[in-house]
Amino acid sequence: MRQTTVAGQFYPLNPKSLKKELSRCFKDLVISEKPILGAVVPHAGYMYSGQVAAHAYAQLPRADTYILFGPNHTGYGSAVAMSQDTWTTPLGVVETDREIGKLLAGTIIDFDELAHHFEHSIEVQIPFLQHRFGSNFKILPICMGLQDEETAIEVGKELARAVKASGKKVVFIASSDFTHYQSATVASDNDHYLIEPILEMDIPEFYRRREERNISACGFGPIAAMLSATMEFGAKNVSLLKYANSGDVTGDTSGVVGYAAIVLE
Repeated sequence: MRQTTVAGQFYPLNPKSLKKELSRCFKDLVISEKPILGAVVPHAGYMYSGQVAAHAYAQLPRADTYILFGPNHTGYGSAVAMSQDTWTTPLGVVETDREIGKLLAGTIIDFDELAHHFEHSIEVQIPFLQHRFGSNFKILPICMGLQDEETAIEVGKELARAVKASGKKVVFIASSDFTHYQSATVASDNDHYLIEPILEMDIPEFYRRREERNISACGFGPIAAMLSATMEFGAKNVSLLKYANSGDVTGDTSGVVGYAAIVLE
């Protein structure tokens, strides 16, 4: 079983405290299930980015499986690593979707648990899903150390193919923060410049702009994989629900991290 790595750091370890923190994140948001196919959410500590993430989670529909793409911050494991282990959080156990996993055998996506052992970008998403949907869902975590454009598009298309073959209802979720440790003004300018091609579902332009300004969004591959997968399902409408940065919480705007909640229908 995949144990928690950042419970007690990025979010509360105590279940009662975690439920209270999640309720704070969703405060004043209307819960409404929309026909969302994909989303971009941040993965910092809940006190910094939890409320931004909740903007997207508040609109997600119930699904059989949530496909979670996250960047590999640790360097451990395979270049593109899928977990088939059972995951646990302070709110309980979540099973991975082994049926879709089997349909990905022989692709660029490896069966590899090591990449997930100490990685936080996917783990921090699961309590949001448990808060919304209880225990009646599965996850499929995909950790990406290799994030180039060609790989990300291939990963997205392979997931879409496998999901279609399974006949299941899924939502694709990309876990990424945006600019790291720039002033709030620079971060906002760069991040909105990078978000524009996401809203246009233009993956080549997304990569071009990231490289042009060397924008330090850590999950650009997961974002592109999510876009690639959702386009295979006919996604057309993309909405930026919320943008904020860590300085909005700390009051220090000299060096912030940018966060965005984006959904695709």
